[in-house]
Amino acid sequence: MKLIQISALVLTLLISACATSSSTSSNSKHQDDVNKFSLVDIQSKEILVSEDHSLPGWFPWTLTPSKNKTSYTLKKYQGKTVIHADAEESASGLIVPLKPRTVEGKELIWEWKALGHIAQADNSQGHTDDAPLRIMLAFDGDKSKLSLKDQMAFELAHLISGQEMPYATLMYIWSSQVHETPIITNKYTSRLKMIIVDSGEEHVGQWRKHQRNIEKDYREAFQEQPGKLIAVGIMTDTDNTKSFVKAIYGDIEIKRNYAK
Repeated sequence: MKLIQISALVLTLLISACATSSSTSSNSKHQDDVNKFSLVDIQSKEILVSEDHSLPGWFPWTLTPSKNKTSYTLKKYQGKTVIHADAEESASGLIVPLKPRTVEGKELIWEWKALGHIAQADNSQGHTDDAPLRIMLAFDGDKSKLSLKDQMAFELAHLISGQEMPYATLMYIWSSQVHETPIITNKYTSRLKMIIVDSGEEHVGQWRKHQRNIEKDYREAFQEQPGKLIAVGIMTDTDNTKSFVKAIYGDIEIKRNYAK
């Protein structure tokens, strides 16, 4: 397998870096909920999110020590605290390891704003798979049911990183290209699916709010019932296209849909 293929494969396990690694095995680090950015009192300052718990419940992760890191900063923007992401040929993110919970009847609600466009990016191609905005959900499950190809991919990723991949990863992304289908399967493993919720340049610079039925999206993407949700993460990345982009993440919430 070529080095670029291995790198792309390892990228699929990043969402679980904090959820499954020994450094976060303590129950105290697994959260009951996804803490809102807007509730963090920064007193009009700008705070770089790092390992010093400047953003309670959220933990930074990186692909490798040598790879450039995307900068995530808590800022006041239009009267509320948000996460401002700056990516310059970089790939890293923030993650919330969660106490496992079912997603039956649950919705993911969030808002975000892309401040730029990655013209060269194409999420259907591993070597140009970058995005200004991603929200990622990691799920547990029975890995013995996976195909031989996926089991081999998981084992390779574990050997390279020393960490376990989640059973399945579902991403909501802002894609630079308009695709015929809203669901993209990762080129190297079928256990990572990307759902396009925004695309192109049309809405760059505008707040976009989304509300998604997690269980329904998972079933459509993986053709099976979801296991328990174990982590939520965000990522803005430009390492594959060697480009630069800025973006803003508003609050991310998981709520029960009580509509009948």
